[in-house]
Amino acid sequence: MNKRDFLKNAAALSSLALLPSGAWAFPTNAKRLRTAHIGVSGMGAADLNSISSHPLVEVRFLCDVDAKALAAAKTLHPNAKVYSDYRKLLTEMNGEIDAVIVSTPDHTHAPASLMAMKMDKPVYCQKPLTHHVTEARAMRKLAEEKNLVTQMGIQVHSFYDYKLATHLIQSGIIGKVSCVRAWSPKNWGYDGTEPKGSDPVPEHLDWNLWLGTSAKRPYKEGIYHPGNWRKLVDYGCGTLGDMGVHIFDTPYNALELDVPQTVTNNCRKPNGFGFPEHNTVTYEFPGTKQTTATLKWVWYDGTEAPASHEDLKLPNGDLLPDQGAVFIGEKGRLLLPHFMQLPRLIVDGTYKDISEEIATIQKTEQLGEPIRNYDTEEKKHYHQFVNACLGQDECSAPFSYASRLTETILLGVIAGRFPNKTLHWDAKTAQFLEAEANAFLASEYREF
Repeated sequence: MNKRDFLKNAAALSSLALLPSGAWAFPTNAKRLRTAHIGVSGMGAADLNSISSHPLVEVRFLCDVDAKALAAAKTLHPNAKVYSDYRKLLTEMNGEIDAVIVSTPDHTHAPASLMAMKMDKPVYCQKPLTHHVTEARAMRKLAEEKNLVTQMGIQVHSFYDYKLATHLIQSGIIGKVSCVRAWSPKNWGYDGTEPKGSDPVPEHLDWNLWLGTSAKRPYKEGIYHPGNWRKLVDYGCGTLGDMGVHIFDTPYNALELDVPQTVTNNCRKPNGFGFPEHNTVTYEFPGTKQTTATLKWVWYDGTEAPASHEDLKLPNGDLLPDQGAVFIGEKGRLLLPHFMQLPRLIVDGTYKDISEEIATIQKTEQLGEPIRNYDTEEKKHYHQFVNACLGQDECSAPFSYASRLTETILLGVIAGRFPNKTLHWDAKTAQFLEAEANAFLASEYREF
């Protein structure tokens, strides 16, 4: 099963082969991790599936504002207690929770995670880590102060091909990198107008809890819940905040980047409701030992992305993969498709055999042979979190890393409010030089 099919199936929780708690044999004296899952539909169903597949996990609590999703998850974990309000869950069951998994729409990531972290709970939070820059910094600070086990849900971070690409880049196979171009043709944007009026709220949905800390808004069927919130500025982060996190991750990690100095988004004028359907976001990063003095990074999204560019021409007239990234270095280019395809080296317009380099990395880094099974590969990232909570491993995408990657993504999202204008970011003060942009670094939380 490929990722697209897997996520499509995850949207209908009843079609997932979720593993009920207790389905695995384990030593009677082994410690079990008692988990609470906030959000159990869509990607939350996938997260629940993967976390619960670990033999030492006991799913104790399920929480969702949608009673249908909650009931479906309950049939697979009949011993779990259910809640609709994560605040009530965390307050009432604090002493019976060992770890919290947050799989809600983006605008609820930080409120739920921060509440759990303040209670000293390890947290696995879906990507992007937060909806606002200030939240990302707050989650990183709290995780470090409390020395908590944390992991952001970028499961491909633990996949073979991305680890291989990181080692290839850091081995100097293309020299110092001057530019990265990354793209996704997905369209988590909405160029239309805000819908008028309201529809009756379905009996199975608690609309107030779904809105959470965001501003009060009338319910419209098919606009927000369950699937289209990613397109809307109050709840999601657009295509950049969805696919961008995955595709940015490997170059960001391999090049050891921090947050950018400048960001410019070439897109339509903001409409205050939906994200632009097409974005070309250009970042400039301070140099690292893996890059030239500065690094240029260009992101393209929307249908028919990316725009044509010399850097993106492939040998033999080959077409670009549907999604991916290209590293441009002093000695050549490295193409990294998204996902589950080996990176390819291009020098002087020709593919170069890198089998020897791969064999060396396989041996020295103990990577082994490529794995082409998404169902088994994607569980590694989740199991790493569980094992870290049990003191048996360390997380590879803790909030100390995830917050910086998320901040980078969110700066590009904010730049969409100021089309074609270069914004200058001061990482030390966490402020833009352009004062008008600072209004979008945070938002006021609604009491609900």
